[in-house]
Amino acid sequence: MRALRWRPGRDLATTRPPSRRVAARHLLPERRPATITPMESLPLMWFRNLLVYRLTQDIPFDADALESALASKPARPCASQELTTYGFSAPFGKGADAPLVHVSGDFLLIGTRKEERILPGSVVRDALKEKVDEIENSQMRKVYKKERDQLKDEIVQAFLPRAFIRKSGTFAAIAPRQGLILVDSASAKKAEDLLSTLREAMGSLPVRPLSVKIAPTATLTDWLKTQKAAEGFYVLDECELRDTHEDGGVVRCKRQDLTSEEIQLHLSTGKQVTQLSLAWQDKLSFVLDDKLVIKRLRFEDILQEQAEQDGGEDALAQQDASFTLMMMTLVEFLPELFSALGGEEIPQGI
Repeated sequence: MRALRWRPGRDLATTRPPSRRVAARHLLPERRPATITPMESLPLMWFRNLLVYRLTQDIPFDADALESALASKPARPCASQELTTYGFSAPFGKGADAPLVHVSGDFLLIGTRKEERILPGSVVRDALKEKVDEIENSQMRKVYKKERDQLKDEIVQAFLPRAFIRKSGTFAAIAPRQGLILVDSASAKKAEDLLSTLREAMGSLPVRPLSVKIAPTATLTDWLKTQKAAEGFYVLDECELRDTHEDGGVVRCKRQDLTSEEIQLHLSTGKQVTQLSLAWQDKLSFVLDDKLVIKRLRFEDILQEQAEQDGGEDALAQQDASFTLMMMTLVEFLPELFSALGGEEIPQGI
């Protein structure tokens, strides 16, 4: 393993290297997860990924009206013959009385839950083959496509009630004053599922993915070439480099000295940076890709400790404190990030 070296005159920060806490986390082996105590049974609300959407019109997000709208599409268990269900669930708390909208200052938090029955395709194929073989052998005739499809549907319906159920959830934070919706996911499909369901519940939701004026790849590549990031940002020790040709190679580096000659050589051959690990103001670290997806978002210990202190001994209060502190940090961080990437692009006509 090659240590990340911060050398005088060659560091990637604009003013100072990351704090020891940020740098050391990328040099030490991963720690084992801590044992969960009863106080930690409810996880604090720190988003791990981020997809950012811009509201294109001013919408008065009234918490009570939004609560009523979300209640029209609640999360519910799969019925015996349903493959999947999707709806809104309480972001904090449990039970029928738990609100579907959590309000903290100027910010709103909502959540969705998806339930889907897992029916492996191989199980269905094996059962179908067995049934087709039985018919063809006993009745001495060929089973054609239309009948085969009908048999498959019958098998699926028979197996569904016994299929395992997988549950998953997605959170989204709404910042009306900033005109932003932040989805805790790196999957555009999951984010669109949440936003489209929210649009159906509200009747209208004019929103688009936020974009910047300069291609993120160009900015990230420049930061690595010049070994100098924008003010307040620090390059860490992970990147992905891609050749610009359609069938070009991909180089993925982890726990590497990104100031090394080896990295510069790859850049000199025309490879571009499509993912880069960064830190911001000793408050958080993340991996940014060429689609503006923020992955592996991690808020530094000082913020997490502050949230625990603000929340006191109550688990729900700690969740509220962590959500509030997270949002206050993000609404400061995101404008600086988008400014460093060339500024937000506003499509014509909006």
